[in-house]
Amino acid sequence: MAPSRTIEPPPQVRARFLRNRLVWLGLLLTLYWASFGTEISPQKLWSGLERSWQFIVGSPERPNSGFFPPNLDRLGEYLNEMVITIKMALWGTALAALAAIPLSILASRNTAPHPLIYQLTRRVLDLFRGLNEFVLALIFVAAVGLGPFPGILALAVYTAGILGKLFSEAIEVVDPGQLEAVRASGASGLQVFTHGVWPQVLPTVISMTLYRFESNVRSATVLGLVGAGGIGLYVTESIRAFDFKAASTILLVIIVSVMLVDYLSSKLRERLT
Repeated sequence: MAPSRTIEPPPQVRARFLRNRLVWLGLLLTLYWASFGTEISPQKLWSGLERSWQFIVGSPERPNSGFFPPNLDRLGEYLNEMVITIKMALWGTALAALAAIPLSILASRNTAPHPLIYQLTRRVLDLFRGLNEFVLALIFVAAVGLGPFPGILALAVYTAGILGKLFSEAIEVVDPGQLEAVRASGASGLQVFTHGVWPQVLPTVISMTLYRFESNVRSATVLGLVGAGGIGLYVTESIRAFDFKAASTILLVIIVSVMLVDYLSSKLRERLT
């Protein structure tokens, strides 16, 4: 009977295995380092659950406290504000997509007219993404006043930074063979984009735009906290007045509306892509 032999894995496999273990070890060490100063405490969470539950359902010592049952007296007003919030998200996403398409062309290596323009456009997109919607809303509220319009502008700027980056990455991975075929036919630069690049990135543009619309509906619901319109202002007013039953109604309106928008958006994405 021939002696059994231990088959050693190739050096490349062993190196990849060691590298993966080092990556996981580095991730765990990073999480351990990040725990300092953040006051992460499972004990605090567990001890606070009971107080949170009483805050939601009410305390026997405080009649009419808690979030339930909801107060439906102003339901029509809340629904109207939710519609305005969805309109804010719709306009913010539409303006962002219109701005993101030309920006993504300039921010892609294979379509930018010059490396300097590519770098500058990339930094502009970084700036747009680096400013939170809240910060942008505060800036635009100071510039144009209270109401939905500054919220629309805040969503548009922030979303343009995100969509511009996503669109540019989609443009950079298009099939170069199709572009060469269009160029070989004597097409201009614009025709190369419209006939070679655009058909390849259109599904990504549609999918990402609809996804950001869903996200913007959620974001728009809280921009009212800084005076940028929408239903968020009513959330602030009800909580500051300790009218938690009205706040419960508003939160239910927001949750149901977001679920409905997500469902319809996913169905639309399936049909268009």
